[in-house]
Amino acid sequence: MKKLEFNKIYNMDCIEGMKQISDEVIDLVITDPPFAIDFKAKRSNYHRIQSRVLEGYHEIPQEQYYSFTIQWMKEVYRILKESGSMYVFSGWNNLKDILMAIDELGFITVNHIIWKYQFGVVTKRKFVTSHYHCLYVCKNDEKRKFFPYTRYDRHLKDAEGKSLHYEDKEDVWVIKREYWNGDQKTPTKLPAELIKKILMYSSDKGDIILDPFLGSGQVAVMSKMF
Repeated sequence: MKKLEFNKIYNMDCIEGMKQISDEVIDLVITDPPFAIDFKAKRSNYHRIQSRVLEGYHEIPQEQYYSFTIQWMKEVYRILKESGSMYVFSGWNNLKDILMAIDELGFITVNHIIWKYQFGVVTKRKFVTSHYHCLYVCKNDEKRKFFPYTRYDRHLKDAEGKSLHYEDKEDVWVIKREYWNGDQKTPTKLPAELIKKILMYSSDKGDIILDPFLGSGQVAVMSKMF
């Protein structure tokens, strides 16, 4: 079977694609899998006009979500280096499947991060959901890479005298959603600042980054820029 080449984007089934990657060659995985909530990708989501939302979003049936998660995470576990780690985003609806798959496959959970964005969909009969979950996991907790002062020096403080590196490393991240004006858009998009923060803390120059569910391509773009 032909192996995939680095620095290329492949439009294919991610599970089949990862099977073409050798064992333990990936340094970092950052990914945002499908929601399995009957997500209407072509709606005018988050101020996006329907006609400007790109086609191509494929949903996973709810009853298949756990088995699907096991399949793709199993491949990630195989191709991830002992020093590598993975950040996987999830809404609350199927978070249990993500958590169960992580335990089932032997990943070690390092942090359960909450990404708090500026607003969610307005509701009338329940509280508004305005956050996303991000599971930071690894294969070997002693060997995984982490660069604690790559964004802020340990002695740097803000105007109030608070430690900037401490605040930046708290597990609730307040980062605004991004909106594109005019051009066609993907139905969902992780902010550049969110990806940059992960890259700075968990990767080094020359590392191999993978996003099995590329979506808007934000992980690829930021990885090349970084």
